[in-house]
Amino acid sequence: MELQIVKPRNNFSAISVTTVEENNKPTNIPGADNNTNVRNNFIEANTQTIDLKHLQGDCVIPNFSKDNESTISHQEFIESIMYCTKTLYNQQQINSPVIRVSHEIKGRIPQAIGKPAKELLEHEKTIYYERMAFIIEIPTIVETVSGNKLMLTVGGVRAYNQENLYSKKAIEKFKVLIKFKNLVCTNLCISTDGFIAELKVSHVSELREKVMELFQKYNMESHLHSMEKLSRFKLTEHQFAQLIGKSKLYYHLPLQDKKVIPFLDFNDGQINTVARDYYQDKSFCREEDGSINLWNVYNLFTGANKSSYIDTFLDRTVNAYQFTNGISKALQGQGNYHWFLS
Repeated sequence: MELQIVKPRNNFSAISVTTVEENNKPTNIPGADNNTNVRNNFIEANTQTIDLKHLQGDCVIPNFSKDNESTISHQEFIESIMYCTKTLYNQQQINSPVIRVSHEIKGRIPQAIGKPAKELLEHEKTIYYERMAFIIEIPTIVETVSGNKLMLTVGGVRAYNQENLYSKKAIEKFKVLIKFKNLVCTNLCISTDGFIAELKVSHVSELREKVMELFQKYNMESHLHSMEKLSRFKLTEHQFAQLIGKSKLYYHLPLQDKKVIPFLDFNDGQINTVARDYYQDKSFCREEDGSINLWNVYNLFTGANKSSYIDTFLDRTVNAYQFTNGISKALQGQGNYHWFLS
């Protein structure tokens, strides 16, 4: 499939961005689970789904307390990603954003100070969400890896708890991604070159410029090739058991020993989920002889990651990609991940 790529315009602030598609129905993909509720569950733990209109019309925007300057709002972040997506992929269909939020912060207008909560009128209440994650699907760009259809997807995460809102306005931090979403299970497949863990900007135009740079540098073919290679490597039942056991031991290692072993960002409960799904997952479980290929192992880890909170979700998704590729190198006698299989 050829992509029509156009150069970004220089004057970002002068562009009007339509953030909600005129045709808001997502495209159905053959062989994928097209149920809307399922497709929204790219992350599950402690989150709820909202729409962009709710952010735009019902939510207040936190300010930096010492100078009363506004933060870059969740909706401005989403609109910026939407702008970059429409600019680069202007020949493709782009779905409306799927938004998940957590840590609802409630307040009230000054005129309602001292009023009992049960007597508050709707217009006297205020609300915003401390943490927000979203994805925007591009359903006309679909590839297949190991029999699974993958859709190109962009998105981001914003967490106000990582900003010092009690000071003057300063550099603000965002997480931004471009990757594929597995349509069998809605797992996100993120490579290292398609993710910025801490994008620091001071205004919206700078945010758009840096997002555009990330999107343009993303190597789609290399990402797909590396994921396809995972299906060529298999772990025996014994090797998988060794991997799970060493992964659970990892967090109890002495600090000096841990420094020489590649980082694993999954907690004990998530490793338990990987072990359970080795037997129970309908799409990525073991084969009859107990073996399992690394593409399936990778998806067991990204599936377990859905229990992460918003502010750690993307980092762990990238770690799953690094970890599984590291295990593939260990099977070839390369790299430094051999500890997990020894």
